[in-house]
Amino acid sequence: MDSNFLYPIFHKLDYCLQKELKDCTSVLDLGCGPSSPIKNIKHLKFSLGVEAFKPYLDISKRQKIHHKYLQKNILEVDFPKNSFDAVILIEVLEHLSKKDGVKIIKLANKWAKKKIIISTPNQYFPMGKVDSNPYQEHKSGWSLQQPEKLGFKVNGVSGLKLFYKEENHVDSLVSPKPYENIKFKPKIVFYFINAFCQIFNYYLPKYSFGLFAVLYKK
Repeated sequence: MDSNFLYPIFHKLDYCLQKELKDCTSVLDLGCGPSSPIKNIKHLKFSLGVEAFKPYLDISKRQKIHHKYLQKNILEVDFPKNSFDAVILIEVLEHLSKKDGVKIIKLANKWAKKKIIISTPNQYFPMGKVDSNPYQEHKSGWSLQQPEKLGFKVNGVSGLKLFYKEENHVDSLVSPKPYENIKFKPKIVFYFINAFCQIFNYYLPKYSFGLFAVLYKK
């Protein structure tokens, strides 16, 4: 599934992000975590990673994923209008209350010149502390209709909801097992079946486990 030839067919999150950032040279990565998919995008002239949890920030720094970093809660930062071509929130909204999620999207709309990109589970997916990170708890769930009402174009990622357990079973984001949250056994087999379903799932976000949403600035 990692072949460049197959990326446009399977629409993995990394590919979707890379495709959407082709016309961007500066990116604000809010809640960048230890291993942001930004690391696979080589043409960026500047990216800023904002992360409140220092151990994640340190891991990202060692990989030199971003040009610059801020150790701060994403709700406590501010930038001038149109500071970045794109603002991304990859698996971040679910860690905020719905009120704060809407707030950070509005702020991102101020900071982004061209587009805002978000990815989040499709509806509420329970998750407690992971890696002893207090920010990892899931506090909200986002349905397909909610980003659409805010003007986002939404597609499905990460396969179908029906293949996933009802709550998170991954112990670490630093070295995650990609099939740990698969519901059926043998997990590795259903992991690949689910990956194959992504061919169709991209166009059927209602049934997907994850949402990939883009708001294009006018």
